[in-house]
Order: sequence, then structure tokens, then C-alpha cells
Amino acid sequence: RLFISAELTRGYFLEHNEAKYTERRERVYTCMRIPKELEKLMFFGIFLCLDAFLYVFTLLPLRVILAMFRLITLPCYGLRDRRLLQPAQVCDMLKGVILVICYFMMHYVDYSMMYHLIRGQSVIKLYIIYNMLEVADRLISSFGQDILDALYWTATEPKERKRAHIGVIPHFFMAVLYVFLHAILIMVQATTLNVAFNSHNKSLLTIMMSNNFVEIKGSVFKKFEKNNLFQMSNSDIKERFTNYVLLLIVCLRNMEQFSWNPDHLWVLFPDVCMVVASEIAVDIVKHAFITKFNDITADVYSEYRASLAFDLVSSRQKNAYTDYSDSVSRRMGFIPLPLAVLLIRVVTSSIKVQGVLAYVCVVLFYCGLISLKVLNSIVLLGKSCQYVKEAKMEEKLFNPVLTATPGKPAGKQQGTFKSTQGISTDENGSTSVTNQPVHQKENMPSLLVTSNSDQFLTTPDGEEKDISQDSSELKHRSAKKDLLEIDRFTICGNRID
Repeated sequence: RLFISAELTRGYFLEHNEAKYTERRERVYTCMRIPKELEKLMFFGIFLCLDAFLYVFTLLPLRVILAMFRLITLPCYGLRDRRLLQPAQVCDMLKGVILVICYFMMHYVDYSMMYHLIRGQSVIKLYIIYNMLEVADRLISSFGQDILDALYWTATEPKERKRAHIGVIPHFFMAVLYVFLHAILIMVQATTLNVAFNSHNKSLLTIMMSNNFVEIKGSVFKKFEKNNLFQMSNSDIKERFTNYVLLLIVCLRNMEQFSWNPDHLWVLFPDVCMVVASEIAVDIVKHAFITKFNDITADVYSEYRASLAFDLVSSRQKNAYTDYSDSVSRRMGFIPLPLAVLLIRVVTSSIKVQGVLAYVCVVLFYCGLISLKVLNSIVLLGKSCQYVKEAKMEEKLFNPVLTATPGKPAGKQQGTFKSTQGISTDENGSTSVTNQPVHQKENMPSLLVTSNSDQFLTTPDGEEKDISQDSSELKHRSAKKDLLEIDRFTICGNRID
């Protein structure tokens, strides 16, 4: 009786372990904040991908025309420089030629035959094919950007240097072959998704969406650091944007089959919403549990967004070493050329342009695309400057430091360096962004922007220390990769324990 009485009247005080319960409550609040912070990052990243994707259709053709005009009018003005074209113009010409060649090569691929061939397969076989295509897309993307970068550097490398490559023409054919094969791969993905949409019982579509939830099992129970999570976030951004383009292609093909009947669009709308909703739900659940199991706060997504914004802002500097679209490709693994080739092929085969009025509509649509690209770029640049300022990363742009050359200390070089950054502050304190790169001489040392603000990007949550600690102690620490140095494939081959 005494035992029962003690059990019924026994009490305890949670404040005796206040730290534990406070930590549990903060975990709950972190999980509640994840959807908002993650979607803010995804929203910003998707528009970055859209900006790089629209560049292929809008500004790239205009830049190619300007480069061709320079070649044609070169005899009239004389050769003032040793280069016929600037490096950026050479890269633009290469991109344009690759785009045109791959577009005509895609005409030899029969979409209808591919559709009926895939439709004749069993559901399980199509499910396996779709999974294999996703893996192949990631593998070929990781190698594809290296092929394109090798071509750009081989074509623009100074001639005075020792020949250490196989030549521009072999690299060019490798790039054409890569873009063509990657475009076919994405076409097979879109065709498989189209078959799933048109299946009678929707079983294939359900199985494909369930594959997203299998991704949760393969991710949440692994150890993740901030850099690993940053890589996964970039991959999710690229995957979501690619799926949106694939859904657009599926809708275009289906609308063409039904003679552009608007009623059929409402038939496709529930399936499209279901695919998009499953992607968003899987990403939220995956990131929520990854941050929970690895004690990562929700504020880390603001740091990721600031790192992506830094890429955009730094690409507008005078000493920029790459085009922004290539920077997005390296960071997220999103390569717009194959996807653009496929979309142009589908649009030109689905929409027939006949008559003067139709061509006028095409011109107006192109002008609308240019306006959308310019507006999107301006808004993204403004928001990026805001995010960089909020993250206190301006010194990375305003106070560059030159790397030390052999035999010379970095401190002496810094005193004689005059800033030529694209973002400058005028007398009134306003910030301006320039977009024309300046060719650096070969004897100039490369620029390396460093700042102590890297610490907040790389220091683990549970081990935050004062940045002003003794520098000798920091030298003996193991070096950690800055988020600005992490691209989509930097640690893709490393095992995450």
C-alpha cells in the first residue's frame, strides 16, 4: 500500500535538467524553421539556375553576333591586340557552335519511336530504367563540365606557353559528343516521365514518386557536416529545376498530341502538382532530419544562400575569371547546354511557325525572354548584394589580398596593390557593379580574396570560438574547405561516414 501511494504521489522537477530540455525544445524549433529556410534557399537557387538557363536563349546569341561582327570588321580597324577575339568571346562562339551542331544532330533522334519503345516495357523495368537514368545524369554531369572547361581553357590559353594539350579540335569534338549524349539522356528521362503521365492506372508515376522517399533512407542516417550539406542542397536545387523543365517538356508533348486543347492541360495539372509536391515534401523531411541528427542549426541555409550570392556578385567584377553560367554549373552541377538543346528541339517540333504573324509573335516572345532575363538578373544581383552585406562578406570583395609569389612576402605586395574590383564605392557611399572583365597580364600574380569572415561559414555549431584567437594556434588546426570553394562535385567521391 505504501508503494502504491508513493507511486501515485511521486513528483519530479524538469528544471533540475534545464539544459537538456531546453536543447530538445530548440531542436523542435529548428525542425519547424527548416521548411521556411530551406525553401528560401531553394527559391533563390532556382532563380539562379533560371538566370543561367535563360542566358543560353537570350544573351548568348547576341554575344555570338557581336563576336562575329568583330571578326568581320577586324580588317577595317586593324589588329590592335594580339588576340583576334577576347577569351570571353571565344567561349561564347564555342558555346554557340556547339548548340547549333547538337540541335541539328538531335533531328536524327526520333522522339516518337523512343516513346513507343519505352511504353512497351513493363512497369518494373521502366522503374529500373528511370533510376539508372538519374545515376547516369549525375555521373555524366560531373565529367561534362570538366570537358567544357578543358575546351574553353585550351581555346583561350596564351600561345606563348608550352603546348600541353591534345589540341582545340579534339576537345571541341569531345564537347559536342558530350552535349549530344547528355541531351539524349535527358530526352529519355522526359520520355519515361511522359509515359508515366499517360499510363492508365498511374502506377508507374506513383512508383517513380516513391523513389524520392527512398532517397530519405539513403541520406538521413549518414554523418553530414556543413560542407556536405551544402553540396546536397546544391544538388537538390539542380534536381528540382531540372524536374521543372522536364515537366514543361512533358506538357508540351502532350498538348501537341491533343491539338493544343486547353482542357487537356487541366487533366495534366493534378499529376504535375503531385510530382512537385512530392519533391518539396521529400526535401523538407530529408533536410529536417539531417540537421536534427547532425546538430546543425537552421541558420546554415542563410550562409549557403550568402555563398551562392557571393558567386553572382563576384562574377560581375573586373577581374572575374569565369562566366556566371559556368560558375553555376560548377557549383550545382547544372549544365544548361544539353537541357537547352533538348528544349529547343521539342519546342521547334511541337510548335509550327507559319505566316508573317507567327514570326512576329516569335520575335515578340524573344523580346519578352530578354526582358525576363534582364529583370531576373537585376533582381538577383540586388538581392545578392543584400545577402552578402547581411553575411558581412563585403571585405572579400572590397579588401582583396594578393597571394605571395615565391621569394616575396604577401605583406609587401599588398601595400602596392590597387583595387580593381567590379564592386566599388563612390564618394556618396553607393555601391556600383561592373560587368566588363579586364584581361590580366601573365606576369601578374593571381588574386586570392581572403577574409576572416570565412570562419562563420566553416566553424561547426558546437565548437564556435572567437575569431580573434591566437593565429599560431589556428595554424596547427586541420584546414577546412570554405563554402566558397565547394562545388557540386568536390566531395562527391568521398565517403560520408
